[in-house]
Amino acid sequence: MSATRSILITGCSSGIGYAAAHGMRTRGWRVFAACRQQEDCDRLSAEGFDAPRIDYTDEASIQSALAHVLDQTGGTLDAVFNNGAHATPGLVEDLPTDALREIFEANFFGWHSLTRAVIPVMRAQGHGRIVQCSSVLGMVAMPWRGAYNSTKFALEGLTDTLRLEMRGTGVELILIEPGPVTSKLRAKAIPRFERWIDWQNSPRAAEYDATMRPRLYDNSGKKDRFELPPEAVVAKLVHAVESPRPRPRYFVTTPTHIANVLRRILPTRALDWVTSR
Repeated sequence: MSATRSILITGCSSGIGYAAAHGMRTRGWRVFAACRQQEDCDRLSAEGFDAPRIDYTDEASIQSALAHVLDQTGGTLDAVFNNGAHATPGLVEDLPTDALREIFEANFFGWHSLTRAVIPVMRAQGHGRIVQCSSVLGMVAMPWRGAYNSTKFALEGLTDTLRLEMRGTGVELILIEPGPVTSKLRAKAIPRFERWIDWQNSPRAAEYDATMRPRLYDNSGKKDRFELPPEAVVAKLVHAVESPRPRPRYFVTTPTHIANVLRRILPTRALDWVTSR
């Protein structure tokens, strides 16, 4: 069995996951770069990665991919980076419950399933790092993002609990909290918005037309204020999996640092005013 450290990364088709796969391989890690769609797995395979398919909404794909990883490593796995997620933008009052069920399967339940599956492996070997890609929206809520906010708030609570429960086992639970990072999250949210949100019949249709839809459909390539490239997240991932003493949380981008401070010092109504601006 090779002494090379191994990491399983999900959501590697683009954005943070893609950058993480390349960044960790450059540092000498054996990277298993999982994607939801087989064509993306094939593309990553052509780039030299072992790229199993993991669709968080498909339990069989999670178990099959992990079995493949363990077969390739001789039964060990040093780190997992849960990263693949999507957004379903829209006002909560217009969000069907089935849309919430769908996003929780992909952004939360599937993560829990993979995490539970790797814990016995890491416990047996006496060490491991489970890194969760959360968001500034797991710390403070913002309007129009209720579905995504909810999955990230749930992820924060689950990970905090696991961190406490895994003390003394050698298995570390770590949260990375990105703010605005260059990715295809917004573009990939459009089909779900169009599927689930009947905005034209919403009592707030004018707000959708004036505020939300122009931003969602903006393909100008203009960056958000304080936006950083995905490599900024990779830098935190490196510390999370390589440091002898990783931090419980890593903040990425200025807005995330600011949000962490404001949520601690501002009264709720004052924080509401800031985040609704």
